[in-house]
Amino acid sequence: MKKLFGYGLACLLCLLAVTACSEDDPIPSATVERTVLVYIAGDNNLSRFALADLEEMREGMQNTNGELRLMVYIDTGSAQLIELKKENGNVVENIVREYGDRNSAGVEETREVFEDVFSNPDFSANSYGLIYWSHADGWAPYGSRITTRWVGQDTGDGDNRMNISELVSVLDNAPHFSFIMFDACFMSSVEVAYELRNHTDYYIGSPTENPGPGAPYELITPLMAGSNAAVEMATAYFNSYNEIYNGGIGISNSNWTGGTSICVIQTSALEQLASVTAQVLPETTADNEALRSSVFDYDQRRESSSSYIGYYDFKELMQQLVTDETSLDVWEQAFEESIAYWSTTAMNYSQVVGMFSMEDANGITHYIPGSNTTNAEAYKSTSWYQDAGLSRLGW
Repeated sequence: MKKLFGYGLACLLCLLAVTACSEDDPIPSATVERTVLVYIAGDNNLSRFALADLEEMREGMQNTNGELRLMVYIDTGSAQLIELKKENGNVVENIVREYGDRNSAGVEETREVFEDVFSNPDFSANSYGLIYWSHADGWAPYGSRITTRWVGQDTGDGDNRMNISELVSVLDNAPHFSFIMFDACFMSSVEVAYELRNHTDYYIGSPTENPGPGAPYELITPLMAGSNAAVEMATAYFNSYNEIYNGGIGISNSNWTGGTSICVIQTSALEQLASVTAQVLPETTADNEALRSSVFDYDQRRESSSSYIGYYDFKELMQQLVTDETSLDVWEQAFEESIAYWSTTAMNYSQVVGMFSMEDANGITHYIPGSNTTNAEAYKSTSWYQDAGLSRLGW
């Protein structure tokens, strides 16, 4: 008994020696509920909106309760990383790092910022969120590189844009996100959401062109740390524009009366949606021209334009393709399970045609191949094309 007691006491003293902190040891910072990175690639013609949105974020932080740490990377010509945090009733703002003039659409530059935020223990949290702010064009190819789909634009030195697969490579080294939101055009794309499905619980984007002022950050910032943040943020986003919507009369960037649309996709449902899509699609060569003329298109750019892609309504497309009612019912159930939130005003605004009807819109876009063979070939490289069985249609 004496030997056992002595052994136990020795172990206890050893444990105390290992776990006791000396007065010289650093005190770890308190972990917040959520750290959110807003990545603003604004070194382009949107720079004035970037600065306005940063001010809205400062305003929104005043109404948080200390559970959110907001990290803002902003590049409007010279890039910096800013920390915003609520402490003792005050918003504390700290410039973490100055990056200078750089390509914010570059892979290594983006990865460096992600590491500065998510690999730094000072910014650790119980959960994480990401907002990507810039120009974008869904899954679509940029230039002649047929394997690219792009997001983010930096025109500080040339015209630089990021491949979606390159963004995924950056996300591979980041924590899993509670939400990823794109404050950018045409990003409620099933193809892009599917590529990012393993990196986030919820995917937020608009199926059409974003309003000039973008997200109302003074309203959505206080919601970012909540357990149902994605849906609550999207709801506040939509309501802010819906309250002043009047069909676009008197529209301006300071009085956006042209409405908006926004969708929240539940990524855990996307693999089932792809599987059901592959099961119900007919094995027949689709009449793409007929589909493109009959299915609702969110892309109001002229089809003859080199910038035109075609972002067609996914649900309406499947209603055209699947004639068996039982199969269509099964598919529509899978589709509805993938949508956590969807709202649109009666009309949206396009800088090409002005106001246009959203009558047949259901929130998620899908590509239909057209005369642009570069786009059609690039589409085959998407994971969605492969997993949803789109080769059955002769695409």
